Amino acid sequence: MKKISMTHQALVSWIILVIGLLSFSNALAELDPHAVQGTFLNGEETAHIQIENCAEQSLCGKIVWLDPAKLEPGVTPESARSKSGDPVIGLTILKDFERKKKDWRGGTIYDPGKDKLYASRLKRLEDGSLQVKGCIAFICQTQIWTAVVP
Repeated sequence: MKKISMTHQALVSWIILVIGLLSFSNALAELDPHAVQGTFLNGEETAHIQIENCAEQSLCGKIVWLDPAKLEPGVTPESARSKSGDPVIGLTILKDFERKKKDWRGGTIYDPGKDKLYASRLKRLEDGSLQVKGCIAFICQTQIWTAVVP
């Protein structure tokens, strides 16, 4: 009877160890500053941007949703246009990012309302949000984008 009890105890200990290791590996994955793929609500809370791999070792992000309540009267998400006249839904606003030691750099972010392009950096924060920096020379503005839960 003791042998069965010891086997049962060993099995329970092993299961607890496996669950602990899985939880720890999931926590590490969430903290990875390079894990920026996904869908995010921008800092103004007007759009969802989907970020994905678009080329070997590069990232791109496109607008996949616009908040109808934040558009001008008479404008729908489907009819919304950038300042240059392009449809906003499906518009690529993040591109050409390269993985660096602590974040993604070398990319650009496009502001469709101003028709301007800025140097940009992306980094996943510990709370799951995304730090997005847009820069002109050495002057940068930072936004925090919130992960959209499917």
